[in-house]
Amino acid sequence: MSHPRPQRPDSQDARTQELSAGLDRVHARIAAAAEQAGRDPAELTLVVVTKFFPAADVLRLAGLGVRDVGENRDQEAAAKATQIAQLADRAGLIAPRMHFIGQLQTNKAASVAGYAHLVHSLDRPKLARALSKAAVAGDRELGVLLQLGLDTDADAAQGRGGLPPAQARELADLVAELPGLVLRGVMGVAPLNAGGADAPDAATQAFARLRCVAKELVAQHPQAGLISAGMSGDLEQAVAAGATHLRVGSAILGSRPAHG
Repeated sequence: MSHPRPQRPDSQDARTQELSAGLDRVHARIAAAAEQAGRDPAELTLVVVTKFFPAADVLRLAGLGVRDVGENRDQEAAAKATQIAQLADRAGLIAPRMHFIGQLQTNKAASVAGYAHLVHSLDRPKLARALSKAAVAGDRELGVLLQLGLDTDADAAQGRGGLPPAQARELADLVAELPGLVLRGVMGVAPLNAGGADAPDAATQAFARLRCVAKELVAQHPQAGLISAGMSGDLEQAVAAGATHLRVGSAILGSRPAHG
């Protein structure tokens, strides 16, 4: 979703200019994909994946109008959320909303529930109950997406943390009953071989499966219309398949920095 860009923290900073150019390229890709699919680009929310990048980059992104960022490790995300809030306040900027997009251990649920705007990776009942308990304790409502395994090999899908699509309805019904949680939709990651020479249509087929499950869930849970799909390499296929949220990192921020 496009937003007017606030004053940049430092419009002459080389890193800010690099991020601005990356954002422009990705927004152009999204606009072209939306036009090709007959969709309005305003329907799409760009979640800039900032894992392994410093809070200073998130502040720069905030200055460039980014409203949503994604993290996948609680230890990093929790500390960064605090830093970003402080830095943004000092700079007079709106801190981006943080999306938790990685596989989540149950013992980290309380921490994540304290700062996440939306959890994209709910994939099992035990985690749902832990997030519910934490949200209630924090007196807040937490939006969640069901992460579905999109590999045609069920074992491989489970190994990557995704719920088998056949079990989506059962988990969705459970989430709908749990206090503190709001089922917002589904999330999926294309198989590792998607786009490769041996499987050029793998992403398209995977996102089609995701959309099929999403339609079935919305019929029973009308508020669950979000579809989180698509990354730097396959955002066009995701837009064509009806994605509402695109998780893009390297195409904007560049190669990941060294990390521990």
